[in-house]
Amino acid sequence: MKAIRRFTVRTVLPAELAPLETLAANLRWSWHPATRAIFAEVDPDVWEAVHHDPTQLLGEVTNERLAQLAADTDFCTRLRAVADDLDQYLREPQWYQYLPEEPERTLPQSIAYFSAEYGLTAALPQYSGGLGILAGDHLKSASDLGVPIIGVGLLYRHGYFSQSLSPEGWQLEHYPEIDPRGLPMTLLAETNGDPVGIVLDLPEGRQFIAHVWVVSVGRVPLLLLDACQERNEPELRSVTDRLYGGGTEHRLRQELLLGVGGVRALRSYCALTGHPEPEVFHMNEGHAGFLGLERVREYVDVEGLTFDQALELTRAGTVFTTHTPVPAGIDRFPRDLVEHHFTGTGAAASLPADRVMALGTETYEDGDPAVFNMAVMGMRLSQSVNGVSTLHGQVSREMFHGLWPDFDPIEVPITAVTNGVHARTWVAEEAQELADRMIDDVTELADIEGWRKITGASDRELWEMRRLLRERLIADARKRLRRSWKQRGATEAELGWIDDVLDPDILTVGFARRVPSYKRLTLMLRDRERLKSLLLHPERPIQIVIAGKAHPADEGGKRLIQEVVRFADDPEVRHRIVFLPDYDMALARAMVQGSDVWLNNPLRPLEACGTSGMKVALNGGLNLSVRDGWWDEWFDGSNGWAIPTADGVAEPDRRDSLEAAALYELIEEQVTGQFYDRDKAGLPKRWLEMVKHTLVSLGPKVLASRMVRDYVNELYRPAAVSARLLTRDGLAADRDFAAWKQRVRRAWPGVRIEHVEVVDMEEPPQAGGEITVRTTLVLGDLTPEDVRVEAVLGRVDEEESILSPTFSELSPVRGKTSQGPLTRYQGSIPLARAGRCGYTVRVVPKHPLLTNPAEMGLAVVPGPPPGMGDGMVLR
Repeated sequence: MKAIRRFTVRTVLPAELAPLETLAANLRWSWHPATRAIFAEVDPDVWEAVHHDPTQLLGEVTNERLAQLAADTDFCTRLRAVADDLDQYLREPQWYQYLPEEPERTLPQSIAYFSAEYGLTAALPQYSGGLGILAGDHLKSASDLGVPIIGVGLLYRHGYFSQSLSPEGWQLEHYPEIDPRGLPMTLLAETNGDPVGIVLDLPEGRQFIAHVWVVSVGRVPLLLLDACQERNEPELRSVTDRLYGGGTEHRLRQELLLGVGGVRALRSYCALTGHPEPEVFHMNEGHAGFLGLERVREYVDVEGLTFDQALELTRAGTVFTTHTPVPAGIDRFPRDLVEHHFTGTGAAASLPADRVMALGTETYEDGDPAVFNMAVMGMRLSQSVNGVSTLHGQVSREMFHGLWPDFDPIEVPITAVTNGVHARTWVAEEAQELADRMIDDVTELADIEGWRKITGASDRELWEMRRLLRERLIADARKRLRRSWKQRGATEAELGWIDDVLDPDILTVGFARRVPSYKRLTLMLRDRERLKSLLLHPERPIQIVIAGKAHPADEGGKRLIQEVVRFADDPEVRHRIVFLPDYDMALARAMVQGSDVWLNNPLRPLEACGTSGMKVALNGGLNLSVRDGWWDEWFDGSNGWAIPTADGVAEPDRRDSLEAAALYELIEEQVTGQFYDRDKAGLPKRWLEMVKHTLVSLGPKVLASRMVRDYVNELYRPAAVSARLLTRDGLAADRDFAAWKQRVRRAWPGVRIEHVEVVDMEEPPQAGGEITVRTTLVLGDLTPEDVRVEAVLGRVDEEESILSPTFSELSPVRGKTSQGPLTRYQGSIPLARAGRCGYTVRVVPKHPLLTNPAEMGLAVVPGPPPGMGDGMVLR
């Protein structure tokens, strides 16, 4: 007989053990070894059975065991010490609190971070892959640094999905329901005890309500909205059923709840708790784009601003992070569906539908006028936009160039903050203990010298630690493999071979990720006989551990998984290659800790960043990867291996063959050779030298603490400054700025360049000298104070395009001619380098509150020159 509904009954703890409740209620336990050790001591067998979930542990442990622990003085003393440590962690000033306050650069009091998913712990399955894991690491590192972030997301009652395999190796999805009351979270309540209700209006006068669950992530509160409420219609209760599930309207409602409902949840939380209102809002991808519209509505309805004034104030304090290098990765809704939600009885009068729709319209060349683009809206509602690696920033500037068509891609105002990983979450406790012995203070890890100290550990100690982690991964893999084969229909009598799967002394390669086609899960299978020879080599074999999930609707991804599974089922090689289903954070931890080599072979440049290889590096592993994402940025030739790419080959099949052959060659000629080349003591000296170099070269860079510091200094702080500047004099600065922008946009068609010339130029000009440029403009209804006139100089290619340009501002010289009012400008351009150079001039808007010359997307350059150039005179 099956239960129709599941719920959790909480244990009543003896008073002596009350701190266990406090520790379980804060997710700091997920990255704090001492806290996990306390829970493991409560009942080691139950701890393993509940997969290291403290809340479940406290629900399963017997009253007799609790009574024993309550009477155990030593245990209670250790418990109080860990509880005191948490209290100290939550109260003491951290990095953020010690940052100096600078004039005009005051730190934001609070920052709101919106994400559709969060990977915090396997016990809270609210993530699908890299985006969620990154969001979880962001919150944890913000907590460690004392950055006052509030997270906002949705509570998915069925998470993403649990994965198993059919007898034929086909991915199957399961959606187990979670009970929020059995998870480390509390319901946000009004002062009278009633749950806070966040109400959203829908078309045809319908409404739905969401409650708010609060998760404590160290010092950071995470608000998760939950639409599964009895007051909602059955259709609307399912809005927060699954992550990335449902049809188009279902997804739109999820994103409306995340953005609009998320802002309202923030307001309620701050009012009830006294937490400072956020000054900066961070959209982690376009899923959260509607938060900007809700803030515009607030400014119009509460502050009495116009839509344009509210838009400027919203933009000033908003940061948008894009995570995709391909248009297919962006949420795009049918235009009429979005418009339907912003018209009629449920629509806010302060958000005119035509203005809302304009924000998400693809106005650029090759854009689709029938769709509403969430990333485009997010960018138009944000003053700062960033990619997640240097290469991804470059790809994003090309990808979104159409939003700034009058500027070269290099000038598109999209910067980059390279992702990082939360070391305490992903690094094995043995490695953390080794590091703690070698350094005096964890803050030393922000610098190369701290990592050099860690590499002072002996080769023997490092190598033994690596074998221990490899052995642990193999033990976990065997358990998971046995469970998977039983789910596929095998009997225990048929599975004796699993006891000999993998070998703790063989080079272990890990490969785990989501399974879209561009990540090329099956590239390793390109030449199966060659792969078999690597797996079965008599002296230098390799073994491969693979995991990954395909989206439930991605039939192509499921076929790739089936192809790998069928190869791994072959009795000839199944002891050397395994596919482990149900990839989650627990399996990811085991794999990044136990793998000697992390394989990553995406189709370059389609990997925005990728962070799994960072985690491997921190655990003493090495990367074998295509130079994409973060690896393109930080590979130095000695901290791993770069798989050569056939970037110029257009035919996909041939490109895959070439890159697979390069992969096999690297493994055969370099990777296995260094792993198995041992000295008299049995140590792979060259391999360990690479590991130590990897720790020093990558350690300080790949930390999420570095990433969060970069966000604070490069994006959050400037956003807070911009927002505060607009609120001066009772929002007068904002009103003036919005009016100036409107005036400039109206007048811009009347701006043109009449004439450009270079005067007194040497023949030929020499590096170290300078040239003087004059230009004559018609400014129409604008004044010289409204514009910046620039001379642009740089190397030129065969098509006369200026490469790596430098910009020199020209100064106005007023005058009139018989042809009407003209303004003359003049200035000098330094000639910093020799070679084939070219120049031009450009006019862009200028205002003290503009953060970037391209912010308004407006620029004027000389028209196409007939013959030798229209007004481009050299003499």
